[in-house]
Amino acid sequence: MPTSPGLGDTRRAHDALARLAALHPKLIDLGLDRTLDLLSRLGDPHHKLPPVIHVAGTNGKGSVIALMRAMSEAASLRVHGYVSPHLCRFNERIRLAGSLIGDGELADLLEEVEAANGDMPVTFFEVTTAAAFLAFSRVEADLLLLETGLGGMLDSTNVLTAPGATIITPVARDHEHFLGSDLADIAGQKAGIMRASVPCFSAAQVPEVIAALDGHAAATGTRVTMIGRDIACTPRSDGGIELDSGARRLRLPAPALHGSHQQANMALAASALVAVMPDLPDSALATGVANVSWPGRLQQLADGPLPRLANRPVWIDGAHNAHGADALAAALPAIDSRKWHFICGALDTRPADEFLHRIAPLAASITCVAIPDQPASLTADDLARAARTSFDGARMALSVAGALQALADGPDDGGLPVMICGSLYLAGHVLSENHSLPD
Repeated sequence: MPTSPGLGDTRRAHDALARLAALHPKLIDLGLDRTLDLLSRLGDPHHKLPPVIHVAGTNGKGSVIALMRAMSEAASLRVHGYVSPHLCRFNERIRLAGSLIGDGELADLLEEVEAANGDMPVTFFEVTTAAAFLAFSRVEADLLLLETGLGGMLDSTNVLTAPGATIITPVARDHEHFLGSDLADIAGQKAGIMRASVPCFSAAQVPEVIAALDGHAAATGTRVTMIGRDIACTPRSDGGIELDSGARRLRLPAPALHGSHQQANMALAASALVAVMPDLPDSALATGVANVSWPGRLQQLADGPLPRLANRPVWIDGAHNAHGADALAAALPAIDSRKWHFICGALDTRPADEFLHRIAPLAASITCVAIPDQPASLTADDLARAARTSFDGARMALSVAGALQALADGPDDGGLPVMICGSLYLAGHVLSENHSLPD
């Protein structure tokens, strides 16, 4: 229950999050009943929201939401956002009308939800999703951009009856211990956010995913509008795209996010956004994509407490599965065509070698670390053994700072760039340690 008076807001929020995390023995236990029960106790705030665009998929969800937010805010709209996981602090998950929720507001909200829930078993994601809906229902906004946590059909966010639109980003194998390894089955889980007569927009997909999405849409009473199949998307040499849905043509500049895969994310984001907000001017869409920011994704690390490497840029990226590794490997030569020094950490929830062998051809070196404060992290030794199947010289370090210092103290190689990757949790740790908190 609420903590003692006099504690700072940051401590109150931290303590509430810790208590809520202990209400259920499992971190993940998919289903909607507990969420719906808690929302009922709170007055059903999920029925009192601004227009919602609900986003599911395996990769690119956060980038698509970041792009939609940037485009909307460039048109002076007030935009709520819900994403997960956070990189450095929980506040990043809940954005109210353009700003991250403050510690005091977060603490008050969590204590209110905690009181409503009592000692009923509920997972951390379920109770914090309910808290987010409560916050969104109380602050006026023009749009809510809502990301699923895991899957779709049984995800706690999937309690809406009539969102403005749904989005399915690229579907690939991930979280197989929860969603299975069959792509069609995984796609069916993601497709569970579809609603009758609500438009659904999808990235280009592999054939078995297309069949699963189209089949679910037909059974639901909607249809899938797919980039490349139903909406023409033509990449331009300057990194921008031209979109033609038949009803509207858009010409968008290169997004501020690195990687050619962001062109596809931009096409998906713009297509869904103009369907829900048809009056958004082309100029706002262009301004938004040109200025979008999404921390921890192909982000160059700013100066901070971590060891600096003279004339050697350091980047971070949260890619953690095979599909993400493919996108990372495709993006890096456009940033620097030379070899890269990789510093990698990974969780034990997926085969590390699937990620590592995709980046190995670009590697000047691979240094493996354990992710601090993550019980599911692979040890540096286990990760190095996996890396050596693709890169014989893979080595270990006790920390990211140690790995960076070893590169700084090593032989002159002309300033080859550094990429820290393998997990969003590792990216968040690096940003925190470097005092580069997302805002």
